[in-house]
Amino acid sequence: MNSALAPAKQKPLNLLDFDREGLAAFFVGLGEKPFRATQLLKWIYQEGVIDFDLMTNFSKPLRSYLKENCHITTPEIVLEKVASDGTCKWIVETDCGNRIETVFIPEDHRGTLCVSSQVGCALACTFCSTAQQGFNRNLTTAEIIGQVKVAQDRLGEDNKITNVVMMGMGEPLLNFDNVVAAMNLMMDDFAYGLSKRRVTISTSGVVPAMYRLTEVCDVSLAVSLHAVTDELRDELVPINKKYPLKELLEACRDNAKLAPRRTITFEYVMLNGINDSIEDAHGLIKLLKTVPSKLNLIPFNPFPNSTYTCSSNNAIHRFKTLLNDAGIVTTVRKTRGEDIDAACGQLVGQVADKSRRHLKLNPVSVEHAA
Repeated sequence: MNSALAPAKQKPLNLLDFDREGLAAFFVGLGEKPFRATQLLKWIYQEGVIDFDLMTNFSKPLRSYLKENCHITTPEIVLEKVASDGTCKWIVETDCGNRIETVFIPEDHRGTLCVSSQVGCALACTFCSTAQQGFNRNLTTAEIIGQVKVAQDRLGEDNKITNVVMMGMGEPLLNFDNVVAAMNLMMDDFAYGLSKRRVTISTSGVVPAMYRLTEVCDVSLAVSLHAVTDELRDELVPINKKYPLKELLEACRDNAKLAPRRTITFEYVMLNGINDSIEDAHGLIKLLKTVPSKLNLIPFNPFPNSTYTCSSNNAIHRFKTLLNDAGIVTTVRKTRGEDIDAACGQLVGQVADKSRRHLKLNPVSVEHAA
């Protein structure tokens, strides 16, 4: 290591904050070769080693520098809840005391981890419990990839995480750089090596960031739609007032051009008497006819003080049949972890709200024409 090029003493760096490209730049800045980044990734993510003294293919001066100026620190699991269906929810605490939630959903041939991107959420979707908590801050890359690391460490070798969905607390595209770096690590062959089709980012429709994502990171895209008119979506997903449906769908079409047969997953929460009519189904068919898509219908999961109720099973089945008959691949998401408040829309964590939304928000009742 060329100590002459070493940076001046500063706050210790958490090396989990860097993807391979970031680590390569870090090591080059120390006068080291870029391949040190690959070596470090292997130690952390494949060997599970976070003690610099044990990284024996690093020189002693380099190890000494890393010990003095860097650390490898994940968030800490402080509470675990296991549902009757095997779904596991962890309350994860960051260094500064914020608490977020991470959920593991086991299935026969895969295990999906639902990862948070923010402490709280800066948006105000009226059907989502997280949104009612307000917003505190973005998570760092280390706190995002750290959720994957502590979850996999907790699960052990017999329960591999095969899929990651950025569908936990927060709007991922409002924490763009940190989320992209974390997803790069999820897909890096020297870290978790997940296929790009097995990493999904969900957005409420931050249109400029959707175009940016298309340019820099090829992962699966899911879009929280939930309404077929701007009038209703303005109420359910208020960011629609800034980026209405026409702009949102154009960004979806742009993303779909990334690869042949690529589809966008649209998520649609089923709210009784709000967005579940036959007219809504026909509106959805018309809306999606120009976008290569598949549709997830999500039975609404209740939370305290919400005025919404879930559509009936008959209404959901009718809705699904109409869409499938129109050629749109439509599935009903199986509710998982409801008995431990780990289902879609139920994650809350512990948020010191900086947006003061908890003082402004009242449950919204939306009238919808039959």
